[in-house]
Amino acid sequence: MSEKSEDTATGKQSRGAAASVQSVDRAVSVLEILARHGDAGVTEIAEELGVHKSTAFRLLGVLEARGLVSQEQDRGKYYLGPGVLRLAGAAASRLDISQEGAPVCRELAEDAGETANIAVLDDDAAVNIMQARGASSVTAQNWLGRRTPLHATSSGKALLAHQPKSVQESVLSRKLPRLTESTVVSPAELRAELKSVVKTGFAVARDELELGLHAVAAPVRAHDGKVIGAISVSGPSYRLEEERLQEVAKRTMAAAQDLSRRMGYAY
Repeated sequence: MSEKSEDTATGKQSRGAAASVQSVDRAVSVLEILARHGDAGVTEIAEELGVHKSTAFRLLGVLEARGLVSQEQDRGKYYLGPGVLRLAGAAASRLDISQEGAPVCRELAEDAGETANIAVLDDDAAVNIMQARGASSVTAQNWLGRRTPLHATSSGKALLAHQPKSVQESVLSRKLPRLTESTVVSPAELRAELKSVVKTGFAVARDELELGLHAVAAPVRAHDGKVIGAISVSGPSYRLEEERLQEVAKRTMAAAQDLSRRMGYAY
């Protein structure tokens, strides 16, 4: 083959590769459009992609053949198909809250200047699986692996508030230990507090686990919306007074949303 022929062949291969990449990019864009709108027709999709209807139709045909989109017979509009759920489920199963949460926990600790933790539910307790310390944190106490009571910690309340009523009542029906004079042990008071947690989006513990320790936590959700953990900030009560506690609560909720997105949850 002559040098000119080789150059021509190489050029064709490069153009073919570029076209393939562009097709993949457009196909992904189609999925994103359907995820955003719920459903859409060929004309709408073509307009958003900036392509001819025939191009959009070909892309939809390939995606439909692979089960990634489906078409409503009555209106002719397209929506995400069962193949997307299969892929999403496979991806979600590989997500690890401790792995995904590490950078979020560190950033929250740095931002708040206090100790940040990630906890998960373990029967009747909250277990801390991740910890990071901020610049203002002076305590050497290690919460990693420690089981803490649900009724006396911000993480515990954030987790318990989003459990089924049967789980909540199972916890509240027991004799709850009073760890400090501020520990809430009244089932009625705790029920009211759990409702408030759901409404406000965060839980607070003031001197309830230990005197002089305040904390705030927010729930972390999986791709299906189920609460699978809680991220918290804790520190001495003289630094986390009420005004600052509310400020830290906003930062903690933002961190919880960030981690939830990493776990596949779409707000």
